Amino acid sequence: MTDYLLRILTDDGGLRATIAQTSDLTAEVAGRHRASPIATAALGYGLTGAVLLGSLLKVQQRVVVKASGSGPLEKLIAESDSYGHSRAYVGQPQLAAYGPITSEKVAEAIGGNGFLTIVKDLGMEEPHQSTVPLQTAFLDADLTWYMNQSEQTPSVVEIDALVEESGAVLAAGGLLLQTLPGGNLEMLIELSERLDDLPPIGKLLADGQTPEEIAAALFGPMAYTITEQRPVLFRCGCSAQRTLAALALLDPDELDELIASGSAEVDCHFCGEHYAFSRTELEGLL
Repeated sequence: MTDYLLRILTDDGGLRATIAQTSDLTAEVAGRHRASPIATAALGYGLTGAVLLGSLLKVQQRVVVKASGSGPLEKLIAESDSYGHSRAYVGQPQLAAYGPITSEKVAEAIGGNGFLTIVKDLGMEEPHQSTVPLQTAFLDADLTWYMNQSEQTPSVVEIDALVEESGAVLAAGGLLLQTLPGGNLEMLIELSERLDDLPPIGKLLADGQTPEEIAAALFGPMAYTITEQRPVLFRCGCSAQRTLAALALLDPDELDELIASGSAEVDCHFCGEHYAFSRTELEGLL
């Protein structure tokens, strides 16, 4: 089934939730980077986290989630916008790991002693950026801490990515629970406890459960309304024109060196697209 997310609002207006399935998205991005199994799982966590935060945005806004720790993965960068268009990359996509791929191994690959940075492009002159220390290197736990401490919004984030040792993506997805202004904190605590009693969301998705069925199991008798179903898919905004415009920002001396070499080649970190520019195109930048 094609990936999608649900936006949910409790009927009393006190709490909102997002439940996302990101299995195909994770497989698509991992394939573009020829990612190893452990890097694939990390991409699944990053993409899902960005999708969940992106679901809170208004039209034409976007968010970037950056986790940079002391682990061998070096960095994880994922981006999503208000439409569910997402992309991501890691510092070491071919990082090797042995044995079953677990959330603990993903956390070890990210490593502690680093930072979690959330960048929001809200259509202002400058993006809003917030950086906090990584608390655990478990991305969902760190996003929960960020939402509660930095944004002062009681929230719960759970993310899961099930990846086989072969690199095949069995399931990826996550959910976000968040109180609204004047909302009932006890309701959030109740749902958080109920979430702890459910199997991990990755297992539920791998067993064929849909986001709607997960919502029904989570909310139980609590009245809620699904306000939106939105597709989630890979999309990269790079292009030859944008890449050439970026080269135009180089210092004149650097640009002269490229012109002297006769050409320039640039690869997009997010999608792997390769762009080549001739001497004539580079000279046009002057």
